[in-house]
Amino acid sequence: MTFSKKDIFKSEYQDIASLCKALSHPARVAILAHLSKCCNCISGDITKEIPLSRTTVSQHLQELKKVGLIQGEIDGVKVNYCLNYELLKKNFDLIKVFAKSVSEGENLIKCC
Repeated sequence: MTFSKKDIFKSEYQDIASLCKALSHPARVAILAHLSKCCNCISGDITKEIPLSRTTVSQHLQELKKVGLIQGEIDGVKVNYCLNYELLKKNFDLIKVFAKSVSEGENLIKCC
């Protein structure tokens, strides 16, 4: 079994970093926003909403799917995508707790 330097950090820090990496492109944020407005979305329909090529949108969809933020179901030649609400809630709750702990600072000392 091989380890990387990220393995020395808490799993919740790794989860937050993976989520932030997935959200680090505005196209992916736009895709999530679009999917939040509809139940299912065919990848071709998403390209009408996102001003990028079908190939580029497909790559962004794969990044979101890789971290589990969206789910896809193959229906013939079409792929229906939808949000994974359970994982989204879990991850955003994790970020809320993290943001609160950082903003309140457990031992907050003003240095500047």
